[in-house]
Amino acid sequence: MLTDPIADYLTRLRNAQMAGHRIVDVPGSNLKKEITRILHEKGYILNYKFEKQSTNQDNIKIALKYNLKTKQPAIKKLIRISKPGLRKYSNNKMLPRVINGLGIAIISTSKGVVTDKEARKLNIGGEVLCYVY
Repeated sequence: MLTDPIADYLTRLRNAQMAGHRIVDVPGSNLKKEITRILHEKGYILNYKFEKQSTNQDNIKIALKYNLKTKQPAIKKLIRISKPGLRKYSNNKMLPRVINGLGIAIISTSKGVVTDKEARKLNIGGEVLCYVY
């Protein structure tokens, strides 16, 4: 049993990029699906597909994005902020800016999982899940 499925998700993405894989399989959950959707919308991954398996566990196939010339991954850093042992919450006035707006912070709010910029527009705060840049 995993104690922190979000950290496992981010670690699988990180490891697949370091190994140069094109596609990575991740066990699915609703929160992971929303994080994957945000990464795709913001251009950090090429594509994704949700697969239903014979067991109750869903699966997410993620196509990673690399620079065509330099073969460098599109995601430079994935950092888990809020952990099960120490949750990090932020109100609407204190939302983090990642690399002065060049990266994104993924926030779990009452309106769903959104980026820091969308949370500022909605004027809501929440749990800061991770930073991506």
